[in-house]
Amino acid sequence: MRFIIFGVGAIGGVLAVRLTLAGHEVVGIARGAQFAAIRDNGLTMRTPDRDLHARFAIAASPSEIQFRDDDVIFLTMKSQDTEPALRALRAAGLVDQTVVSAQNGVVNERMALRYFPNVLGMSILMPVDYVTPGEVICFGTPKHGLFDIGRYPSGTDDSVAALCDVFDAAGFVGYPHDDIMRAKYGKLLLNLGNGIDAALGGDSLSGRYVEMVRKEGEAVYAAAGIGYEEVWDADSRRRELMRIGEIPGVSRIGSSTAQSLARGAGSIETDYLNGEIALIGRLHGVPVPANALFTALSARLALTGASPGSVTEAEIEALLANGK
Repeated sequence: MRFIIFGVGAIGGVLAVRLTLAGHEVVGIARGAQFAAIRDNGLTMRTPDRDLHARFAIAASPSEIQFRDDDVIFLTMKSQDTEPALRALRAAGLVDQTVVSAQNGVVNERMALRYFPNVLGMSILMPVDYVTPGEVICFGTPKHGLFDIGRYPSGTDDSVAALCDVFDAAGFVGYPHDDIMRAKYGKLLLNLGNGIDAALGGDSLSGRYVEMVRKEGEAVYAAAGIGYEEVWDADSRRRELMRIGEIPGVSRIGSSTAQSLARGAGSIETDYLNGEIALIGRLHGVPVPANALFTALSARLALTGASPGSVTEAEIEALLANGK
């Protein structure tokens, strides 16, 4: 297998480094300063145990790659960038190679299946940061990350088992999952805190706003008949396999959404996180004021170039009171 990592940011960067160092052929697709840094100097991955460095082939677009039958393509961009990425892959000649959605949210697999017949979903638990071009930071230890992997819409097969074996040998843990969307809907509930983290900062993630968005999420799941599983509950050993470690001189930026604000990315994924709950709630007549608020607020922060943690709780309370 050759691995194509489409979107060498936090998740994609860690995958690219560890798969390369495990002896696999990797081609990354990146843009801007990250593309230039990897092209010129490779990619450094900082961990609680040591720093790792890898050089691998890097492209600015799928059109620069001659795709092979044995390629496995990982989608690791944010959900707002998935649709154009899929079109670019199709235009570059991708046909029926395996496409893996290694992304937050629950819409990417369905988008991919519109274009390609062999789609896997991958639910990821891995504390990572990417802010500085040429460097990714992974706080997970002793395993870097825990991955549930399954075919979309359901089932497992030899390709799933093979990927789990690859990840197990590269510092991760892969779990075959025959109903991958249950895992991804469970992860979505966790990711509802991203918009709160982006607005208020990391200290907010244990507060009442997280409880509010989660309760709305659970209510819309119940109304829509959507099943899910808690991300840590599938295997009680998971907490022993990965914890958040410390890296000297490094502080966590926060969620992937907060990292987008810190980089000034100009777009944000919360339309597909809190916004997904808002959508399902509106379809089924369930009130979703908190998720709707953090969807709109996150978009406003991204458009104005605001920094993570730049909103106060008083401002949130005023917005909730005004229904905005």
